[in-house]
Amino acid sequence: MKRASLNFLAVAGLSLGLFAFGSIKEGGIQGKVTPAEGVKEVVAVAGTDTLRSQISNGAFMFSNVKKGNYTVWVKANAPYKDASVENVAVTDSATTDLGEIKLQQ
Repeated sequence: MKRASLNFLAVAGLSLGLFAFGSIKEGGIQGKVTPAEGVKEVVAVAGTDTLRSQISNGAFMFSNVKKGNYTVWVKANAPYKDASVENVAVTDSATTDLGEIKLQQ
C-alpha cells in the first residue's frame, strides 16, 4: 500500500509539472497601419530573429513570438515613408497591441 501511494504521488507530481510547462505560451504583437494602401510589409526584429507578418486591410498580427524586446518596421509604398516602433516588449502568453501606426508622406 505504501509503494502504491508513492507511485501515485510520483505520477501526480510529474503530471502537474508537465501541465505547468505546457501552459506557457509565447506572446504576440498586433497593430494596424493607416492608410492601409501605404503598407508594403511589416517586420519585427530582435537580435538576429526576423519575423514577417501577413497584412489584411492594414492590420497585422505576429503570433508565437518569443519574449523579449522587438523593433517593428513598417515598409511603405511610395509616396509614404517607412515607420518603426522600438522597444516593443513581448511577454509569454500576452499580445502586445501597438494600436494605429500612421504613415507619413
